[in-house]
Amino acid sequence: MSEALRVGIAGLGTVGASVARVLAEKAAELTRQCGRSIAVTAVSARDRNRDRGVDLSGVEWFDDPVALAREAEIDVFVELMGGEDGPAKASVQAALERSCHVVTANKALLSRHGVSLALVAEKNGVLLNYEAAVAGGIPVIKTLREALAGNSVSRVFGILNGTCNYILTRMEAEGISFEECLADAQRLGYAEADPTFDIEGNDTAHKLSILTSLAFGTKISPDDIYLEGISNISQADIRAAAELGFRIKLLGVAQRTESGIEQRVHPTMVPTSSVIAQVHGVTNAVAIESDILGELLLSGPGAGGNATASAVIGDIADIAKSRPGFQHGPVFGRPAKELSAYKKAAIRKHEGGYFIRLTVHDRTGVFAAIAKRMAENEISLESIVQRAADPQTTDQKTVVLVTHETSEAAVRKAVDKITSDGHLVDKAQVIRIERAA
Repeated sequence: MSEALRVGIAGLGTVGASVARVLAEKAAELTRQCGRSIAVTAVSARDRNRDRGVDLSGVEWFDDPVALAREAEIDVFVELMGGEDGPAKASVQAALERSCHVVTANKALLSRHGVSLALVAEKNGVLLNYEAAVAGGIPVIKTLREALAGNSVSRVFGILNGTCNYILTRMEAEGISFEECLADAQRLGYAEADPTFDIEGNDTAHKLSILTSLAFGTKISPDDIYLEGISNISQADIRAAAELGFRIKLLGVAQRTESGIEQRVHPTMVPTSSVIAQVHGVTNAVAIESDILGELLLSGPGAGGNATASAVIGDIADIAKSRPGFQHGPVFGRPAKELSAYKKAAIRKHEGGYFIRLTVHDRTGVFAAIAKRMAENEISLESIVQRAADPQTTDQKTVVLVTHETSEAAVRKAVDKITSDGHLVDKAQVIRIERAA
């Protein structure tokens, strides 16, 4: 049997401690599966005395993760600290430069520096594995990088943030406000004290940028993502969506178009009959559309210590199964030096249906004026619903429009005109309707 695979872990928080514990508890089973044993031989963490529920007494400790990456006698460096720069980047870079395999769960690091790190890994013939960086325990990276060889992907989209999905699920199920749901999510540990990164879509955008590179063979481009969060979603939107046969989800969507690659993160109306509409709570789901396989939907735990640790251990096990002299596959499915430049498709050229909710003054001619602005922009309406904005008010009405397929530019132009006409009481709400698996 081959010598043990020596693992160094930088970061012993919830995930890092889970990885160390599972590697110890499942040692015999992993040895049978991989043909060699896996041993944690070095770690780096801020507090050496904290009880992490795993025996680390025989492990070499490093105060500096970069020193661990450079000096420890390890075969695999596991980065679980987080952050797109600082110690995370420096330590991963150091490990790759000394021809040490790397496993990371760091989506922020990869979305910002993934291509440059991939170049170093491929130059030195080592693996940079990152299954846990996107969708937790769902094997979407392996699927795109390996299982779909020969397929041409046309679209990849999904629910990539459990916090947002939890909030939207509870808003619909219990009829409570966004603010109440967010407070509960923070109390239960599903949302951070500062939840901005999650609820405004940044977390989803980081993950989407990685999937885009894998799906379309482009360099990662996190700054070219159209971004909207869920903080402006109200109960009025949730109720209207349900009445029309839709459910609201925060989706990350990347698709190939004639003008380039479109990347967008935003609240989306999906038909309640679709599979992705049935993904509730903190669960994640990723749909992939390709020419040979067709539509594939992967769903499962998207976050948490066990789900993320499972993906990290899977990446470590893949390295343990490889043998000296084996030619490793490229980090992003094709050599990093061959990744094409990202060509951004204008978001306003997006074609699809739209949900438009308008709170308007209840006066003669308003409804006709709205219809006129829609017609001027060649927007065909599938349905129109008009109701009182609030049972306590008599001078306002809510108008809900669902359009047939049209362009983003046409919708925005029509809404801008309606706004400038002085008919609106509040800002218009526009939510895209997405064809979903």
